[in-house]
Amino acid sequence: MLTAARREGILALICIVALVATLFVPPIPQDPAYHAFVDTRTIAGVPNFWNVISNIGYLVFGLYGLLLVKRLPSRDLLPAYFTFCVAVALVAFGSGWYHYTPSTESLVWDRLPMSIGFMALFALVLGERVSWKLARRLLWPLVFIGMGTVFYWAWTEGQGAGDLRPYGLVQFLPIALMPLLLLMFPGSKRSAMWLWYTFAGYVLAKIAEHFDAQIYDALGLSGHSIKHFVSSIAALFAIFAMLEMKAPRTR
Repeated sequence: MLTAARREGILALICIVALVATLFVPPIPQDPAYHAFVDTRTIAGVPNFWNVISNIGYLVFGLYGLLLVKRLPSRDLLPAYFTFCVAVALVAFGSGWYHYTPSTESLVWDRLPMSIGFMALFALVLGERVSWKLARRLLWPLVFIGMGTVFYWAWTEGQGAGDLRPYGLVQFLPIALMPLLLLMFPGSKRSAMWLWYTFAGYVLAKIAEHFDAQIYDALGLSGHSIKHFVSSIAALFAIFAMLEMKAPRTR
């Protein structure tokens, strides 16, 4: 059985290795083909209608999460919880605007609230599983780092040499670390259940996104639109997980 210090060391080592490995990857510009979604139907005067309207779940579930704030096990969770719920709600507007007029410039407003949401969720999971004291200290630095990666990517695109590496690290590393945190560190079993659902929803959403055209041919609704629905449900599961987290410990 690994001691807490060794488990924390493994977690820190993974983060360091991921960061160093990213430095050895060549800069990754935004692929212009990313904006070429298969479902471009205009309905009721709204271009790319289903990709736009499918974002409504983020707004509904983000606002619903704010209504559940009184169920938090501790007020110490409020800053990260509030940040996550607001970020989820704002994804509806950012992603909706992006899909209304797909471009690298509008994609900034899609990715900005997502980066904030990823960081807030990571801080909360880190808090319950490792140290609430550490999580409180890291919340705002993590949020600003997440936002910074989006602004950095947008700036590099403006310079003609786009670089998505930092944003990719911010999006995927916290999600990749979530199963390790759940398996290696103790915490609420009910919270863990909802977090596993969150992780599964995220994976399914990425699969749907990848098979955008194939799903559209089979169902008449694109994989990207389904991605929005599934990932908004995953965000709702994350909110349920936060409501079941153990109250902060003194450590």
